[in-house]
Amino acid sequence: MKAVVTTLAAVAALAVSAGAASAQNWQIAPNYGSLSLRAGFTPDPYNINLTAGGNIDVSYSIGSHCRGYVTNAPDVELYYSAGSLPLILSTNSGSDTTLVVNGPDGSWYCDDDGGDGLNASLRWNRPMSGTYHIWVGTYGSNPAAATLSISELYSY
Repeated sequence: MKAVVTTLAAVAALAVSAGAASAQNWQIAPNYGSLSLRAGFTPDPYNINLTAGGNIDVSYSIGSHCRGYVTNAPDVELYYSAGSLPLILSTNSGSDTTLVVNGPDGSWYCDDDGGDGLNASLRWNRPMSGTYHIWVGTYGSNPAAATLSISELYSY
């Protein structure tokens, strides 16, 4: 019986370490670059055309509160200097998109379908200054053309 328990413990440890290895890595270069925006930026919205999706299911790598398939690297790294306006990240695509954000506080923020139709949207009414690592995912495993919009005024 002791051998069975030891084997099960080893299999469980391997499964946990495999899941952690596939987690999003905010420390590697973003797929579509880095940008700095200060409160009151123009143009508003600031749009970035990209390909959403990837081969990592975030419900396993981050947790069940997140949905979608993304790449290991963030799509965009945003350095944001907050003011009195909200910060709104949203997607626009003909496909079902999701958002996954590692905020300046180290917390993970996720959305699926919070925007218009099947698009995602996250809003911070009192945003933090700092770095936002942003992944634009797809609900299914197929990549899709999408636009990431960064705004203080509009949600799409």
